Formats: sequence, C-alpha cells, structure tokens
Amino acid sequence: MSPDPSPVRLHVVTGKGGTGKTTVAGALALALAADGRHVLLVETEGRQGIAQLFDTPPLPYEERRVAVTRGGGEVKALAIDVEEALLEYLDMFYNLRRAGRALRKMGAIDFATAIAPGLRDVLITGKIKEAVTRRHDGRPVYDAVVVDAPPTGRITRFLGVTGEMSQLARSGPIKTQSDGVMAVLRSPRTAVHLVTLLEDMPVQETADAIADLTKADLPVGSVIVNMATEPILPVDDLARAAEGRLTGPDLALALAAAHLSGSDVLGEALAAEVTEHARRWTGQDALRDEVEALGRPTVELPLLAGPIDLGCLFELAGRLEEHLRTEVEERTGA
Repeated sequence: MSPDPSPVRLHVVTGKGGTGKTTVAGALALALAADGRHVLLVETEGRQGIAQLFDTPPLPYEERRVAVTRGGGEVKALAIDVEEALLEYLDMFYNLRRAGRALRKMGAIDFATAIAPGLRDVLITGKIKEAVTRRHDGRPVYDAVVVDAPPTGRITRFLGVTGEMSQLARSGPIKTQSDGVMAVLRSPRTAVHLVTLLEDMPVQETADAIADLTKADLPVGSVIVNMATEPILPVDDLARAAEGRLTGPDLALALAAAHLSGSDVLGEALAAEVTEHARRWTGQDALRDEVEALGRPTVELPLLAGPIDLGCLFELAGRLEEHLRTEVEERTGA
C-alpha cells in the first residue's frame, strides 16, 4: 500500500440538489480505495442512491462491499437506518437495546424523530464518527470514510446539531458522545467537499455554504465542478459566435462545398446552434472565475454521455485521484 500523507479520513460530500453529489461521492470513494485501501461510503438520506449507483440490491443497515479497486482495495457501503442507529446508541451507552425495540414497536422512535428532527442528524453523525474512529488490532478499520451528505442548504445544520446537543447536556454519556463527534468533525481529519455546476444558483449556494461552514468552524475541503463541458470551437471563433457575428451565409459556402442540399437553411440552423453553445460556454467560463475566487482547491469532472455506470464512476475516480495526488504533493512539497 502506498503511503498517504493526507490527514483527512472523513470526506463529507455535499452540493445543491441536481449537481450529482451522490455520483461524486461514489467516485471519490473509488479514488480513495485505490492501491489497496479500505473505504466506507455512507448514505444519510435513505434514498438508496448508492445502491442504484453501483447497481446493487437495496442496502440494509450493515456494511457491504460494492466495489473492488486497484491493488485489492475495496469500497463498502452503508445506508444508515435511523431506528437501528438509535437502538445501537441505546445499547452502547445505556444497555437498553431490548427497551429500544419495545419503543420501536410502540412507534415511539418515529414519534421522537418527528418532533425532534435534530435527533435524526445526531444519530447519523454519531454513527459516522464511530466508523471513522473504529479500530481493529490497533489500526483503523477504514482508511477513509466518504459521506453522501444532505444538500448545501442543510449541511451546516446537519454537521453542527450535535454541538448544540453537547451544550444542552452538561454531563453523562450524551455529553461525552456529542463532544467526541464534534471533535472529529472540526478536526483536520475531516473535509467538507462541495459539488457544483457552472450555473448561477449552484455556484451561489456553494459560496453561501462555504461561508456558513467557515463560521461554524467546520473544515472546508475542495470545490468539485461536476458535468463540465468542453468547447467545440477555438477561443476566437467562440468569442465571435457569442457576440452574434456568425451567420448562416458564413456557413452556407462551406456546406455547399460539402455538397449538402439546403445549405442556406442548414447554415442558419447551425449558426443558431453554435451561437447558443458559445454563449452558454462564455457564461460558464465567467462562473469559473467565481469558483476560483472562493479560494478552495478545485477540480472539474467532465460531462459523460449516457447513464452513469461503474465504468463512468472509475473514469471520474481517475480525475479525482489525480486531484488528491496533486493536493498531497503541494502539502508535502514533493
């Protein structure tokens, strides 16, 4: 196994809905598992998105292998079930698993999480912390834990609610557990990565989330620009098209030379298509400057044609692996 000088072992992936954060979380888990490492990929929202992504049956509340990587590495996945997490918590700290099962039969657990939504996040982050700190024979069970977390609008509350619980409980197991969770989440072992698209709303939500996370003393990692497109024209031609200076007659001569019938009509249609592409690209390029101004390490992932399958995930993982390697080299001065 090649050494990894990075101190980060908990990678929290968030992003505005529709930016592909689950896909990015899956690809990041594959990248981190390369060269024989063991990674846990955690789902927090109960959508079974990870199972769909890796084309596996719905995940139960147990850690199951979903992929094998280069060098014998592996990715295991866990879909956190709030009821089971609460039973586990009651058993771990109060030896009350049997009582907890009785509460579940009575519907008390559903009632408690409904009237106190923050309790759900406390249980989830507690389970994540347990996975990060779990050891066997003196070594961490997982080299990294990747979390497919709630979207940017809720991420700071999700990660910070346990700190609020710690302030309410002055002593006892709840206080100890809450302090332990926040110690991990606010440490150099954690990085919150933000997935965005080169569109106005996702970029703005990313900027707002970075500000909120920083204010809450939660460590911000990289900005991952997902589904980035490449220009299909040289820069000068793009600028000309974006300014509306490419017309149908400009293209008609070339189309006629290619012996295409209806070159005048086709030229107008192609000119309109190219102009739209150029203006969209110009707008995206301007947003790149806004992303760069956020001051965080940034990586772009390409827009892939067709549905995302395991091959696509490994392609994205390769891009993320290069990004991780560059970050380590910059950190160590290699």
